[in-house]
Amino acid sequence: MSTVRACSSAVAPVALIVVTIAAFAGAALPAAAELPRVEHSPSADGSLTILAVGDWGRRGEFNQSRVTAQKMGVDFVISTGDNFYDDGLTGVDDKAFEESFTGIYTAKSLQKPWYTVLGNHDYRGDALAQISPVLRRVDSRWICMKSFVVDAEIADFFFVDTTPFVLKYWTNPKNSTYDWRGVAPRETYITNLLKAHGVDLYLNGHDHCLEHISSTDSPLQYLTSGGGSKSWGGVYAPGGDKVEFFHDGQGFMSLRLTGTEASLAFHGVAGDVLHI
Repeated sequence: MSTVRACSSAVAPVALIVVTIAAFAGAALPAAAELPRVEHSPSADGSLTILAVGDWGRRGEFNQSRVTAQKMGVDFVISTGDNFYDDGLTGVDDKAFEESFTGIYTAKSLQKPWYTVLGNHDYRGDALAQISPVLRRVDSRWICMKSFVVDAEIADFFFVDTTPFVLKYWTNPKNSTYDWRGVAPRETYITNLLKAHGVDLYLNGHDHCLEHISSTDSPLQYLTSGGGSKSWGGVYAPGGDKVEFFHDGQGFMSLRLTGTEASLAFHGVAGDVLHI
């Protein structure tokens, strides 16, 4: 694998921001001290291997059941949102949870914690159902909160709920069914905060593709892993930063972290390496 150098020192954790919306709409990072924290120890050799997948919940359709059905040893899985299509869950007893999650991700390698955030499609249903502890009793892998921190010793993972940062979700009448209970709009921008705080990697879903973009004015790497099931056709809109890789199809991303380096790879639906 190629290596992305962490811009923090060996004694400081790599900061990974895991969010749900690919467009950098107005957003503010909540103070870490205010967020729930989950402790996750590294492997015995001091490393972490993570699998990231998003935009997947389609009851196995559109190659969902093939994506991540690999024999890849991981410490945990990151889900970048849009977990249940098209309109989230109807409640904690919605069979879609088992039909799109428990009954699909059955590989031995995936029987690890799934750290999960919500996407805009999840807000179209009962958003509180997905973060309910009831679902964790159904499947102990499921760890879902709106915003939280995973402290893995060598890295801090900030899971940020960015759906409320997108203005059109509040103002467009077709989005009037969004479940905004306990949520208010956000107005500040996230990219400046990421760069100001020395964030190394920004990982998101929402766009149904795989993509790696390098910032042209900072060491920040933007990583999209939204190919968990149905992919979009012809969606490619390069901006001012450098596009290192783009794949308009299904797949997932893997990431191996040590105290000083991050090695990443994008994989196709059969697990083949598309980009390192």
